[in-house]
Amino acid sequence: MTPGTIADMSGEKVLVIGLDPRRVPGPWDPEPVERAIRAGLETLAGEGFHIEACLVGLDGSDDIQTRVSVALQSRQWDCVVVGGGIRKEENLLSLFEDVVNLARRHAPEAEIAFNGSPETIAESVKRRLRG
Repeated sequence: MTPGTIADMSGEKVLVIGLDPRRVPGPWDPEPVERAIRAGLETLAGEGFHIEACLVGLDGSDDIQTRVSVALQSRQWDCVVVGGGIRKEENLLSLFEDVVNLARRHAPEAEIAFNGSPETIAESVKRRLRG
């Protein structure tokens, strides 16, 4: 499953909002992060969740607020995950606040979850939706 792909429609619906590792500036290898995101999404899909990813770039190629708003409004979500890449970096505090407030506005019934790393996406969703 690639980021942005929709899995099984019958399960609880989860939107994962995070950074696109290929569109984060800097001299680093995005491949391990891409693999980890893919694995986290596949784990959720394998456990019966309907999963979609909204990955945004920090390279100026996205209108992030619009992209996130469209994803949030595309269906009724049971859970919205805000990824650690957005949440952990102090210089992205404003973006983190924007994403949380957009989730509150466009998906008010959804649980909001935070993961610590791509490997913990499934854990964070299950913590919010399945106790």
